[in-house]
Amino acid sequence: MAGGGSAIRGSRVGAGPMGEAERGDTAPRQRIVFFCANGHETATVFAVEASIPEAWDCPRCGLPTSTDVNNPPPPPKIEPYKTHLAYVKERRSEQEAAEILEEALEKLRARRARGEVIF
Repeated sequence: MAGGGSAIRGSRVGAGPMGEAERGDTAPRQRIVFFCANGHETATVFAVEASIPEAWDCPRCGLPTSTDVNNPPPPPKIEPYKTHLAYVKERRSEQEAAEILEEALEKLRARRARGEVIF
């Protein structure tokens, strides 16, 4: 059983290796090495006219990096998880909390006195 079609499979008009003559010249490049606190080196290529960032993320550990091998940036300080109560305590003083609690208890007592069912 013979199939019809092109004798050269997987090709198309214009396919093939393109050289610099067809693409144009490549931009001048520079290789910049970044260092993280764990001692990882990350080499990245930038165009010569591109501005080099001060920091880069290490692809191995995710820490921030810099180009100074002797002074890499320290790991970021990780804030612990805060509970809802911790956020409330940041906004309210102990006296305000006591006043709010007493107001809520008065409302609850008033509802009970009226005979309302409280769940």
